[in-house]
Amino acid sequence: MVRGMAAVGAAVCIFVVQLSATQRSDMTPDVQAMLERITANSLRGHLSFIASDALEGRDTPSVGLDIAAEYIAAQFRRAGLVPAGDDGYFQTATFVTSRTPLDAFDLKMKSGSQTVTVASDKVSFNIDRELKIASPVFKIDYNDAATFVALKPEQIAGKIVMTEIPDSRHETGTRRVEMFMARQEFLTKMGTMNAALVISVDRQGYKGSVGGPGRLFDPADRRSRFQPPGAPLMTVHDANAVKFYDSIKLGLTDAEVQVHIPAPVEIPVRLRNVVGVLSGSDPVLKDTYVLLTAHYDHEGVRPDLVGDKILNGANDDGSGTVSVIELAASLSAMKQHPKRSIVFMTFFGEEKGLLGSRYYGRHPIFPIAKTVADINLEQIGRTDSDEGPQIANATMTGFDFTDIGTTLEAAGKQTGIKVYKHATNSDAFFSRSDNQALADQGVPAHTLCTAFVYPDYHGVGDHWDKIDYDNMEKVDRMVAFGLVMIANNPEAPKWNEANPKTARYVRAWNEHHTAAAGTNR
Repeated sequence: MVRGMAAVGAAVCIFVVQLSATQRSDMTPDVQAMLERITANSLRGHLSFIASDALEGRDTPSVGLDIAAEYIAAQFRRAGLVPAGDDGYFQTATFVTSRTPLDAFDLKMKSGSQTVTVASDKVSFNIDRELKIASPVFKIDYNDAATFVALKPEQIAGKIVMTEIPDSRHETGTRRVEMFMARQEFLTKMGTMNAALVISVDRQGYKGSVGGPGRLFDPADRRSRFQPPGAPLMTVHDANAVKFYDSIKLGLTDAEVQVHIPAPVEIPVRLRNVVGVLSGSDPVLKDTYVLLTAHYDHEGVRPDLVGDKILNGANDDGSGTVSVIELAASLSAMKQHPKRSIVFMTFFGEEKGLLGSRYYGRHPIFPIAKTVADINLEQIGRTDSDEGPQIANATMTGFDFTDIGTTLEAAGKQTGIKVYKHATNSDAFFSRSDNQALADQGVPAHTLCTAFVYPDYHGVGDHWDKIDYDNMEKVDRMVAFGLVMIANNPEAPKWNEANPKTARYVRAWNEHHTAAAGTNR
């Protein structure tokens, strides 16, 4: 199905001409009234609840997440959307959380006559298997790049590496991302060198999070379990352990560490995507679907912090969640619904590895071959980007992977929003949100945002009162108009086959549509 470059160019030209006509016809008085129903005050009202302390950061799973799901379902019900789940507006999924019992946890550090025993409440780890090791210690200066580069596998293999990795969670913006990526690079290298375990000491003395929140996975798809890359990591928040670390030399030491992390115990949990549909008005196109999505979870509570402990996630991704709610209400009030059906959906567990969207990809409610697009909304409320103020513009991941970018760009010209491709982040961030799960199924899918990196990203300061609601109103109006343009266009969005980065998605699209064609014979 791959076309030559000349044919692709011709198709693009034809599409632009068709788009102009569609654009003119779509901005009807009914559509204009629909856009005006999207208001900053309404968005503020929704988000001040979704991102309130009462929901305690909407961790997956948590009571706060369940309350958020009920609130979203109530708003879909108010808008008159058709319930599309197996339980009303809910697509229910039984996952498993894997937690480490700590009654048999043991950690001892020995050097000469010195022995340090570390209690389980002084450690943080998220190691999802039994680990029992007694090993010599190899100490590495994390900040000594030259020594790090010169390390050889035989120095590290089978040993416990002790180091001091700075905690990126105490930083904000670009610096936080840079530190996180550096840590992942370090752990990946330790993994390739077959380090048995990396132990990082924390001088700030925060209380440990013990075995972490537990690892979530679908028991019917255990291969999809997210495993962090590289060597396993344990952070120790203990003053005596810091003294032990300071007392040993760099490189291979005469110190030994004994550690036993018990095997995890699996506990079933119920999780829910929230799904409602606005039925299309065209007798044929109503059986095809445009998705508007966002994730409604965040990262919960950090008990190790002093003061504010709740990661409210107002921008990430309360802003996307309330925008889905707002657009559902606005579009459903139109006198004439768009021709294609529009599915409004919020996902659980994005922060745990795109869990809800990947579950939907494996268990689609609407046929994948009939799903023409997914616009996923993420971080559209904050305009105080690390790159400077982002007013009256929006960017999109994988901007030129499909022709949806062209459509939203045209919608932006009609609504006063500049929609553009970010030179470095557009492609790099494509896999980092829920659009990826739909793209893997062959659905043209993108994530739209206002700022890729901003102060308080994944921090306790991401509060609802820091959102630029007037700007979010304008961005949401652009998205709403773009949805109408896609839903009313008889030509479905297409992958840009001339871009080599789309090859895997084109293959998936072809597989689904070939299978659907065979079924319909």
